[in-house]
Amino acid sequence: MEPIKSCSKEILNKRSIFNPRAYLASGGFARKAAKHQRSEKVYSQGDPATSVMYIQKGGVKMSVVNAAGKEAVVAMLGPGDFFGEGCLAGQHVRMATATAIAPTSLLVIEKQELIRVLHTERAFSDYFVAYMLARNIRIEQDLVDQLFNSSEKRLARALLLLTRYGMQDKPETVLPNVSQETLSEMIGATRSRVNFFMAKFKKLGFIKYDGGLHINPSLLNVVLHE
Repeated sequence: MEPIKSCSKEILNKRSIFNPRAYLASGGFARKAAKHQRSEKVYSQGDPATSVMYIQKGGVKMSVVNAAGKEAVVAMLGPGDFFGEGCLAGQHVRMATATAIAPTSLLVIEKQELIRVLHTERAFSDYFVAYMLARNIRIEQDLVDQLFNSSEKRLARALLLLTRYGMQDKPETVLPNVSQETLSEMIGATRSRVNFFMAKFKKLGFIKYDGGLHINPSLLNVVLHE
């Protein structure tokens, strides 16, 4: 299974004629803008689920906490991503906590308004369905990655996905400061293991620190290496 570049990008490319950013920024439906600073919570696990968010700028970390207080990062989202869509499927409370990982601008669309738009705007509805299918494929890939790949490969893949590798023509090369603790929560490894592999990647020239975390696309070699 190809771990990074997948049919999820092809699904979205089929709808590339539709520009969701321009449409969502238009005045054709009710939505409100929201801004969050780094580390600020957008919503918490257990909050009422009444709206869907669209990321215009910045990024959001989705995390869950079990009864024992252990936290796991289940997704890292960036510009162009939706989140909170569980309310459309009947979820009454948020199943995860959403936290801004950088200064973030969102569009907040209430559940009933989004349902109305999905019923009346065919182009947006087609795009949204394609986006959800791509997200589902990504979740399946994440599960396979967690079950079968080493922690080194999981870390390399996580870093590449944070750059939006495989999801846009020009991936980001510099990431906002992502802590090793967050990376360890993303891949299910200890912080010491993350620190070890980050040092290794730096030595090999796959990453560097210079006003941010720079990711070299050649890091893909770690993911593809058998």
